[in-house]
Amino acid sequence: MQDRARVTRKELLESAAHLFVERGYAGTSVNDISDHSGKTSGAIYFHYSSKEKLALAVIHEQFATWPQLAAPYSAPGIPPLEKLVVLSFGVARSLSEDVVARAGARLWAERRTMKSPVPTPFGGWALAVTRLLAQARTRGELADGVAPSTAAVTLVHSFFGLCTLSEEMPGGRNLAERLDQWWLLTLKCLQAEPEPAVLLARARGWILTPPEDMAPRRG
Repeated sequence: MQDRARVTRKELLESAAHLFVERGYAGTSVNDISDHSGKTSGAIYFHYSSKEKLALAVIHEQFATWPQLAAPYSAPGIPPLEKLVVLSFGVARSLSEDVVARAGARLWAERRTMKSPVPTPFGGWALAVTRLLAQARTRGELADGVAPSTAAVTLVHSFFGLCTLSEEMPGGRNLAERLDQWWLLTLKCLQAEPEPAVLLARARGWILTPPEDMAPRRG
């Protein structure tokens, strides 16, 4: 019964995620989720006491997968600025291709339509980026005058802003292409000896040959 319940909860969560991506929180009803999932409204309320609880579960699920993106690249052999670039592409790919991640991002943007407080991961990301920038400074790879903690907050803001606005901006380029251009500009300011194209190419080498466990897993 526990396994069956776990499978049902996952099916409901992913069905809801598809609808939240397409219609947003306000535009999705429990009946819509019931129709999309093939489950009764009673089954939905049994596993999630309300639409809001289901939406919060989608957001939590999105945030829960992000640490797994960093794990494969925790090895000390990868320079910190390259890790930072690689991780950004991992998160961007998740936000582009993973329906739960896309739904979580849209729901977080619509968080003021919910009564319950919505968790935020951005403080944790700022700390992670701060650590990488501090490591780069220790290695002499960070430009003079760049304060890791201040720069980290700016990078997190601008990165997630880029991800959020990418589909709305003219030009027709995909998120990976926009991220390329963003890093070419940003690395000029971050690197002690700016070679943004070289660093980006090295980082892409890690992206093109990721470990087998790179893809986020859901239990």
